[in-house]
Amino acid sequence: MDPIADMLTALKNGYKAGKETISVPFSWMKYRILKILEREGFVKEVKKRGKIPGKKTGERKRIVVVLKYIDKKPALHDAKRLSTPSRHLYVKAKEIHHSRRGGVIILSTPKGILTSQEAKKFNTGGELICEVW
Repeated sequence: MDPIADMLTALKNGYKAGKETISVPFSWMKYRILKILEREGFVKEVKKRGKIPGKKTGERKRIVVVLKYIDKKPALHDAKRLSTPSRHLYVKAKEIHHSRRGGVIILSTPKGILTSQEAKKFNTGGELICEVW
């Protein structure tokens, strides 16, 4: 079970279905990744929601994501999980490269969740989380 991959799949499926918003279970890592996607223009808005009643699980925190469309086409074309729970991929600061697809690579670093450009600027390496384009 990989919550980051589940979130990326929910984003892709939301765009394919033409939805206006999606909701994913809250975690700080997912929230920070989604805030980067908001800042980079892949989603319109990211909101933390307090306790939203669930069916069997009781009340849980959620992240509500307002999807962004440009001329009725999704702003996010695809997303790929790079590190997985069974295979962690780490890069040094000198090994960081930018997305070849014109998107963003997101890393988990000692300075927090950063894009590849920010990690290069801070000269810090870390674990590759995902690539979005």
